[in-house]
Amino acid sequence: MIQYDKENMRVFQSSLYKTTSAVIELDEAIVMTDPNWLPHEVDEIKAYVNQIRKDRALYIIYTHSDFDHIIGSGAFPDAKVIASQAFNENKQKDEAINKVHSFDQRYYLQRNYKPEYPLVDYVVSKDGQKLILGKSTLTFYLAPGHTNDGLFTIIEPAGIFLSGDYLSDVEFPFIFDSYLEYLKTMNKAKDIFSLHSISVHVPGHGHTTEDKTEMEDRLKFAQAYLDQLIDMKENMEEILKGRYIFFDGMKDIHVENQKLAFNEIKQIH
Repeated sequence: MIQYDKENMRVFQSSLYKTTSAVIELDEAIVMTDPNWLPHEVDEIKAYVNQIRKDRALYIIYTHSDFDHIIGSGAFPDAKVIASQAFNENKQKDEAINKVHSFDQRYYLQRNYKPEYPLVDYVVSKDGQKLILGKSTLTFYLAPGHTNDGLFTIIEPAGIFLSGDYLSDVEFPFIFDSYLEYLKTMNKAKDIFSLHSISVHVPGHGHTTEDKTEMEDRLKFAQAYLDQLIDMKENMEEILKGRYIFFDGMKDIHVENQKLAFNEIKQIH
């Protein structure tokens, strides 16, 4: 389904996990994030891109290497791929594609393309790295924590913040890489809101927002959640259940977050 459609950006939302794929029209290029999930959803995204593309180059930003975010990669063989250095050097590339295959096998899904791990054309290796596309500037920030290869992208002058699997309104922080790195990435997100004039925020799961108060609330809650994992001053499960309607399906991740956070803190003391 189309979740957001305004001016130069359309955001598609999958039926699964409210996963998003943003398609952004620039003067010189089309920029897209993480084409996903189901075959007909990828086909819908591809049809729209073909409709608006004309003779412009297509860039795909992969926000991280979780299999649900790379599942549509083979549908856009001529796209130029942007991703982090850690994404490019991922030693579990075959495992990620095997997860795509297992998913399709489990649900009897057939695709009209072969899923492949994306080959990166433009590698982001440092914070503040920029890519100029005509009158637009893409500024990148490394964002480890959820996974080790996360990537934030700011598109200016449009003021678009593409955050991948951070700052969602439907998920609390999922820490699959590192608690301490996640903390740093949230501090980095705070700096991004100070350094850039953000007009619209697109998370990897959840709803696109133009509301700056909402953006601030998502960031503050993520930081508070990370602090509470260690302090345990409040009944965080009840807070999460009140805030996220799908918490019952995510409860195990919260428990694993706590274990990971305690283990990391223990190692540095």
